[in-house]
Amino acid sequence: MEVEWLLVIHGVVTLLVLVSFLCGQWPIFDGTFIQKIHFFLTFGVCDYFRRFVGAVFGQRGSDALFCVEYYCCDRPNPILQLIYLGIIGASYYFIVQSAFKYIPGYYLGEVHRYTSLLAVGGGILLFLLTSFSDPGTVNIENVSQYLSAYPYDNIIFSEKECPTCKIPKPARSKHCSICDRCVTRFDHHCGWMNNCIGERNTRYFMAFLLWHFLLCLYGTVAIGLVLAGRLKELRVIDILTVYYGFENSFSSLAPHVVVWLLDSYNTQILIMVFLAIVSMLLAGFLAYHTKLCVTNTTTNETFKWQEYLNWKRKVNEAKASAAALKSSLGELNQEMMRPVSKWKAFFRRSHLEEVEVVKNNIYDKGLLQNVSEIVIPLSTRRSFIQRKSKSG
Repeated sequence: MEVEWLLVIHGVVTLLVLVSFLCGQWPIFDGTFIQKIHFFLTFGVCDYFRRFVGAVFGQRGSDALFCVEYYCCDRPNPILQLIYLGIIGASYYFIVQSAFKYIPGYYLGEVHRYTSLLAVGGGILLFLLTSFSDPGTVNIENVSQYLSAYPYDNIIFSEKECPTCKIPKPARSKHCSICDRCVTRFDHHCGWMNNCIGERNTRYFMAFLLWHFLLCLYGTVAIGLVLAGRLKELRVIDILTVYYGFENSFSSLAPHVVVWLLDSYNTQILIMVFLAIVSMLLAGFLAYHTKLCVTNTTTNETFKWQEYLNWKRKVNEAKASAAALKSSLGELNQEMMRPVSKWKAFFRRSHLEEVEVVKNNIYDKGLLQNVSEIVIPLSTRRSFIQRKSKSG
């Protein structure tokens, strides 16, 4: 039973670490232990390690660590790209070693030996497309076209010049400090891709997320069918009911079947749990970015809107408070002249409850047009190219 408990503990810890690391900063986890684990994984570990290096190796060690940290976190580097390739390569290798010997099986045909390879190859192809495609770099040659393609809303985007590139800054663009370039319709800088996600490669990024979600789901279901096939081929249910006398019901057989699977196929179950956890995380990430795409919003704009709405709400609350104070003074003068019912005063609506801030996203043009801008970016359309050639 020790192996079974180790597998259960491993699965729980893996899920907790992955959720905390990837989702710990979400508002839903504010004030929870998930947020604390995320802070420890993203900041605490590095801070303690930095102190340890400084205490053991002195200033020279701290300077060397700073150089490594600058290269890994503040400059383009292929570290996470290599880690991705290592993860997908190692996962597929262990699947081949542990599961392919049971294919073909009771539920899976031999074709899955080849479809799995094509699925992994397709995922790597989308990874390379997203990593090495131009996200939509803004330069002096195309800045006029991007200025006309995306108008300023004068709310979160206003006319200004990029202080680094020294060119007009189109709406929806941002200068990436890591890549050191302005990117149109900037979403975020993805360390896994070692590239920015912008107007021209968001479609590849979305395809990458969808494909890898389906890939992990396919792997989870396929390994599950392999294990179900082994149960059928080895007649485990018949042995448990006929030879051991267990009742032929789910509640009676399930614990013994699980123990047998964990004892006989712990590697396959470990891989299946890992793929299931990753598929759930990818599903959440895919759902978030799908919502952004259908509303024609980017991650960068989401943060900008949040800052603007918070500021606007505070301004409106300050105005409402001033109005409420003025109204209260007027009502106080009236109450001195005539008494007011206590019930009426109790149910009177506060002026602060009337504060309302509305988000006005002028780039949201409806579902079909929003999706079409992702599939066929504005800068790749014939009208954009013609304007570019005429200006050139």
